[in-house]
Amino acid sequence: MSNAVVMHQQGGPEVLRLEEWPVKKPGPGEVLLRHTAIGLNFIDVYQRSGLYPLPLPAVLGQEAAGVVEQVGPGVSDLRAGDRVAYAGLMGAYCQERVATAARLVKLPDDIPDEQAAAMMLKGLTAEYLLRRTYPVKKGDTILIHAAAGGVGLIACQWAKLLGVRVIGTVGSEAKAKLAAAHGCDHPILTSSGNFAERVRELTGGRGVPVVYDSIGKDSWAQSLDCLSPRGLLVAFGQSSGKIPPFDLALLGNKGSLFVTR
Repeated sequence: MSNAVVMHQQGGPEVLRLEEWPVKKPGPGEVLLRHTAIGLNFIDVYQRSGLYPLPLPAVLGQEAAGVVEQVGPGVSDLRAGDRVAYAGLMGAYCQERVATAARLVKLPDDIPDEQAAAMMLKGLTAEYLLRRTYPVKKGDTILIHAAAGGVGLIACQWAKLLGVRVIGTVGSEAKAKLAAAHGCDHPILTSSGNFAERVRELTGGRGVPVVYDSIGKDSWAQSLDCLSPRGLLVAFGQSSGKIPPFDLALLGNKGSLFVTR
């Protein structure tokens, strides 16, 4: 048995309970992993609240770092004592678990466990946003919402290294300073008014070719107004609520825009 944070019903943080949780022996292609650090993500909130329903009881968590305690049959590239991290494996809020060996990444000595646990899912998200969904290129100007968040900080740094000019929205002066220190050229306070107007000012009225939007309902309308003709709105979260239904003709009226989720 191990300890895990378990939920038996959807709801607020009060539904999370520390309980004993069974841990099986690792089977073929699996390892027994002892967690040393666990990452937190907004999807955990979605799943806890019931926005993204889960079979119950459930252990939340998508990413963590830890030490391999035991390897199962057929595992040759990992051994007991290896430091590893992972993302996208449900059930990270626990002390020990069995995990598929092929989903684990060995950690180099210069990356501490806490950093590894905090960056895996966010880093993979930043990768598919910047390199696959809309592959940014040198000279682009882009807009990243929640630029001081977990995904935002990685995406801003990555984009900057690729020669991209980064505009980002943030919720406070402290977050503006944090984003600016991590590659965001132009942090915009969402409380300062219409951020779309500021984006237009910064781009000489042209707008940006892509907006990376994890906010959803509260940013949706203005995000469209930030786009240049045939620009792409990438919706990858909804921290403020779901994007409301809309008439597709709106995309044509605003410049033959594209939207992806």
